[in-house]
Amino acid sequence: MKRSLIFLTLMAVSLLTMGQKAIDSNWHEEVKSVFLTRSDIEMERPILWITNPGDPAEQMMLRFDMLWPQPYDLSYRIRHCDMDWNIDALEAGEFMNGRESGPIENYQFSFTTRINYVNYYQLVPDAYSAFTASGNYVIEVYPTDYPDSILITRRFCVVEALTDIDVAITKPRGAFGNINRDQEVSVEVTPKAGSYLPMQSEHYHTLVQQNRRVDLIREMPFNNYSGTKLCYRWHAENVFPGGNCFRYFDLSNMRAATYHVQRFEQYGGEYFAFLQPDEDRSTKVYTQYSSLNGGMKISIRDRNNPQTEADYVWVNFSLPMQRPFLNGSIHIVGDLTQWRLDDNSRMDWNSQYKAYTKRLLLKQGYYAYQLLFLPAGESEGLTATLEGDHYVMTNSYTVYVYFRQPGARYDRLVGLKEVRNLAN
Repeated sequence: MKRSLIFLTLMAVSLLTMGQKAIDSNWHEEVKSVFLTRSDIEMERPILWITNPGDPAEQMMLRFDMLWPQPYDLSYRIRHCDMDWNIDALEAGEFMNGRESGPIENYQFSFTTRINYVNYYQLVPDAYSAFTASGNYVIEVYPTDYPDSILITRRFCVVEALTDIDVAITKPRGAFGNINRDQEVSVEVTPKAGSYLPMQSEHYHTLVQQNRRVDLIREMPFNNYSGTKLCYRWHAENVFPGGNCFRYFDLSNMRAATYHVQRFEQYGGEYFAFLQPDEDRSTKVYTQYSSLNGGMKISIRDRNNPQTEADYVWVNFSLPMQRPFLNGSIHIVGDLTQWRLDDNSRMDWNSQYKAYTKRLLLKQGYYAYQLLFLPAGESEGLTATLEGDHYVMTNSYTVYVYFRQPGARYDRLVGLKEVRNLAN
């Protein structure tokens, strides 16, 4: 076990340093199915609110699997970030009362699964700790004996409710966007009475994120004042591509082909799922249906505890195409790939089958995803290339309002609001 643990740390990433950007990532191939949710409520994003004195502090549930037959001694650590998710200079005592780190004490073994794993879970922060500073945070998981070797990083937010946020989602107006394909997001921010926040626009930074895409979060340019409101509207940055409904598939039952699954097979003691080939939807008529908007949910139909009885499956994706793109790459984007446009999400061109293909090891459950095209040298993926853009698409938008006066040591998150536009 000792030699295996050393091997594990050699494949982890080194400690994040001040000024380094924090991202959501599994830094080791044995780490799977990571969830960080508010109060262990499925599909609830890890967003906490600073409570009033005497009120119980909110907590998050961290869950993940290690594909290993024996448990490790693991710990977690919480760190504060600036508005751009760079590790800042705040010490633990400046952003929370109590402990910012501790052991991960709860784990359970998989039961009757083809691939053995250990399921870890832990409420953070502990019952005797609470956040005192708002802003962006990252939680790191590491082997207890090797605190500089990180296995998991997950980002979350702590909010002060000091502003009222009004959001309007409309068809694009003016010179920006297309009325049939795009959505314009206008934001008004009002400091609450008693918040003592000054009205100078230069102290505020208002960001808008579509769904949970880490490549599609933009800072809104300030437009003007309207009474006590700061208005962010009528700029190119306010216009977002409409996109299309997320594709999804069902791995909850491997005894028969399920939604979007062509067939299941077994080789060498492991399960393989072959999805129905994806198609280019860029020229298709828009059809609305419900999905998880890029989320994932662990589930198994014929067992009692999906956390320990759901098995792992090699899922095979394919996108038939006569010839590859020469000016960019195709990525599978959603919770299943941490929403990142990187090597883990990139599909590979297979000249023999004339198709883009990808294989991911996923736990049984429900998954939603999109296929984004990333132009060479760019950082924002495009839905128009393979999904198509539609104004009537129901997207989720999250507005973040950061505040920082000259001389302050950190970016405060003084408002957050999540809205969904309704197709019309």
